[in-house]
Formats: sequence, C-alpha cells, structure tokens
Amino acid sequence: MNSLLKSLLAIACGLLSLSAAAFPNKPVNIVVPYAPGGSTDVIARVLAEAMARELGQAVVVENLGGAGGTIGTAKVARAQNDGHTVLFHNMGIAIAPSLYSKLSFDVSKDLEPIALAGDVPMILVRNSRFGPATVAELVKLMKAKPGDVKIAHAGVGATSYLCAVLLAKATQTTATLVPYRGTGPALNDVLAGTVDMICDQPVATSAYLQAGTLKPYAVATKERLSTLPAVPTFAESGVPDLQLAVWHGFYAPKGTPTAVIERLNKAIRSALATPAVVKRLSDMSVILPQGDRLKPEALRQHTDAELKTWPPVLSAAGAKIE
Repeated sequence: MNSLLKSLLAIACGLLSLSAAAFPNKPVNIVVPYAPGGSTDVIARVLAEAMARELGQAVVVENLGGAGGTIGTAKVARAQNDGHTVLFHNMGIAIAPSLYSKLSFDVSKDLEPIALAGDVPMILVRNSRFGPATVAELVKLMKAKPGDVKIAHAGVGATSYLCAVLLAKATQTTATLVPYRGTGPALNDVLAGTVDMICDQPVATSAYLQAGTLKPYAVATKERLSTLPAVPTFAESGVPDLQLAVWHGFYAPKGTPTAVIERLNKAIRSALATPAVVKRLSDMSVILPQGDRLKPEALRQHTDAELKTWPPVLSAAGAKIE
C-alpha cells in the first residue's frame, strides 16, 4: 500500500511539474477588483504589458468591481489554481475581513501571495471650484458645518474610504462619505462638482492636478513627494497623525504550484525592472519594492501583519457591513 501511494504521489508530482513547465500555455488573466480608471487598475495595466513580454503570452486585465473589492477577490479564490488567473489588489484585501461579517473567502487560506508591486501615498484633492483652499480652511468648515462636506470614495473598504475615515479621526470632524463603484466614477463626480473631494492615489489624480481641474490639499506622507513638490504634507498642514501609503500585490488561488508562483514572480520582477515601467510608475509617485520585498514570502508576512492592523481602526470608526 505504501509503495502504491508513493507511486501515485510521484505521478502527481510529475504531472504538476509538467504543468508548471508548460506555464503559461494561454493568456494570463489579471483580475482587478475595482472599476476601470482607478489607481490599482492603472498600475495593473502598466505591469501587464511588461509581464506579457516576459511570459510570452497575452496578459489581460479584467475589472470586476463592487463590494469593496470582495467580488473580484472571491472570483480568484475560486479560480483554477494553474496560474492563469491571478488577483491584483491593494491594501483593501486586508481591510475587507474587518468590514464584512460574511465573506466567501479567507485571505490567508484561499490565496497564495506572489509579489508586492509598489506603495503609493494618498493625496487629498478637491474640485477646483470648491471653496476651502487649504487643509486648515477645510477643517474649519467641517467643524462649523458637520456633514456638509461631501467626500467621494470607491466603496466601503476601498483605500479612499479608509483615508476618509482616518481624515475624520485625525481632524475630529464629520463629513458625508459618498460611495461609488470605483475610483473612476468617484473622480468623475468630483470633477463635476457633485461631490467636493476624494482622498486617493496620485496615480489616478496626477493628470487632473496638472490640468488644474483638481486642486490638492495635502499628501499623507512624512515628506513631500518629488513628483508633487509644491503639495504640502498633512503634518505641514497641521494634521500630523494622517499618514497612509497604499500597498499593492499579486495573489494566486491557493494550491497554485510553487514553480508557477516563481514564474509569475519572475515576470513581475522583470516588469518592475523595465526602465519604461520604472519611469511611468515613478512619475505616478509609485514607490517600487526592492530586494527581499519582492519575494512571495514578503507579501505573505506583510498581508498577515496588515490583517492584524486594521480591525481596531475600523471598529473605532464603527465601520461594519453585514
């Protein structure tokens, strides 16, 4: 019986090795769990183009937004674990378990980390016609008229939502948070003046800032960004407790062969080392991971730590979705 089991295991391992060696044998699908036009979507598309050259197959980005990124995440968690369907998510993946009472997936048990792909600081921007021009003026208005200021976000659990929650906490103010099915639709309404502002990543907002259709308040970093040197930090603006950078990473369904994970990791590393990609992402204020931070284990450890970080923050804000 033992010899039979050993033989079957050897055959199974052989088949897995053959499968991994043939990977990829069809297009690779990157699921972005947000609507098109948002920061995570933009970064994914930049990387997909470079990954396709390394993998020798088309790499297609599929937007599947809704429910704070949980719909797209659930699809990947249920997908065939052959490496041809992967998830590109941001820190919202570690926020969702604290927000949703019921999820059809477990981040730690159902997903396999592949690689970190970059950190992006958050920036608070406003419609160019909205009155308060500085953070101090904004806070004064929010305290004088609680709830009057409308802040857009890409759905409860999205990083723009989290940033809005942290802004209210740090300034001890109240605003009306307006949800959308992604950053793209939210930005459209900020541009139209339907809502007043949004806290998001420069990836999505930089073009509008350059055009002057959006105006910046502050960046949630310790120091000013080299790409936006005229924009003050929140600390410089009198709100020292607001610092937030959004991390992004690739995940595969649990059980994806190690060799396939390594192949995908190599493609991501290659993409992040491509000069054109480095320039495009750096121009959008993306801080690229280096050295050991590119290993799958680094993303595993980072995800585990983040899963422990956000529950008390969200609990204090009363953020919960049944």
